[in-house]
Amino acid sequence: MFSPGNNRDWRRLWYKFLYIRINNFTMKKSFCRILLFINFSLLTIHYSFAQDSSHLQISLLTCTPGEELYSTFGHSAYRIVDSSVSFNDTYRDIVYNYGTFNFDDDGFYLKFVRGKLLYYISAENFEDFKYNYQTSNRGITEQVLNLTGPEKINIQRFLNNNLREENKYYKYDFFLDNCTTRLRDILKKNHDSSFTIKPVMPAGTTFRQAIYQYLDRGDKQWSKLGIDILLGQPCDGVMTAEQMQFLPDNLMISLDSANHPLTLSHKSLYTFNEEQNRHSIFNPLVILSLLLVAIAGISLLKNKFAQKFIQGFDGILFFCTGLLGIILLLMWFGTDHSMTKNNFNLLWAWPMHIVIAFFVNSNKSWVKRYFAISSVALVMVLLAWFFLRQHLNVSLIPFVLLLIHRSATKVFFEDK
Repeated sequence: MFSPGNNRDWRRLWYKFLYIRINNFTMKKSFCRILLFINFSLLTIHYSFAQDSSHLQISLLTCTPGEELYSTFGHSAYRIVDSSVSFNDTYRDIVYNYGTFNFDDDGFYLKFVRGKLLYYISAENFEDFKYNYQTSNRGITEQVLNLTGPEKINIQRFLNNNLREENKYYKYDFFLDNCTTRLRDILKKNHDSSFTIKPVMPAGTTFRQAIYQYLDRGDKQWSKLGIDILLGQPCDGVMTAEQMQFLPDNLMISLDSANHPLTLSHKSLYTFNEEQNRHSIFNPLVILSLLLVAIAGISLLKNKFAQKFIQGFDGILFFCTGLLGIILLLMWFGTDHSMTKNNFNLLWAWPMHIVIAFFVNSNKSWVKRYFAISSVALVMVLLAWFFLRQHLNVSLIPFVLLLIHRSATKVFFEDK
């Protein structure tokens, strides 16, 4: 019924029909894939906004140590960028700082010595904060914290509430309640405390050993000596992992090494010139050793001037040592400092020396007995020096030897 030519036309029409159907199916399949991809992307974006619609970014700022003693151990602060508030196309950018104190406070020095000085939280523009550290050649490292929207809002509200006059002040404790531990505690309360479990220093590290790292790095040997004299046995307590975070660098390391991601980024905000500290030969050990040798040498001289000098020196030596002993007692019993208790330096810095200083040249028997007891006791202290529960600075050994020398001289070598 069909001719060969018509049959070929029919097959061409059939192939064309199949081609169109197949092509339409492929296009529909590709179109469906595109629609699915778009829907998935929109859902992801929507979910992200649902998770964090706070428009906040909270960072921990860690500042490098400075030259002054109070800045030797670095500093920490929170930075909050609020993208919902802008001025001149710039987002609101505030730094919250718990390390503020007022030099003009009435009785500032007395409050500081007694451990009653109040620090407070302050807020300032980030650019001003950054400028102050740049001008003093101190670096700033920023860690953007991995927090949910509600956590960010709670932290911001907490900080703003702390800025209120009735909430802003707190009694500062260098080791236990400082500008860094305050930030740690805020993060613990509003996120979790898992980052405080993992130690960032070797097991068995004490508070004293922790601050030694900074004092030695800055070659602050005289400051180290003063700190070792004033801080008692509690400073040789072994730190827990959480207590290690009283130092800004340790808190920064803890966040980076937490078992679950606590930081989204870690970067230095600007470069600064890291200066190499030159080690001075005029350290306490050298100076006190030279003093010991000089006094021992002068005491051997028999001329009148040398003897008068030694008599005057003995009075000053024992008076100053006794005065130091009284200061250590006051730091122990008369202040709120937690680390000045149980001070073993009182084993050589006897408060009674301040009285005996007025009798150093007396030949009375009770004075001789006092110096005899002092000599024996100080020798025993030296023998136990490295076995005591409190670390005593080795630079003090020449000074204790000097006390022994002058005490023994009063007993055995001066005329009765």
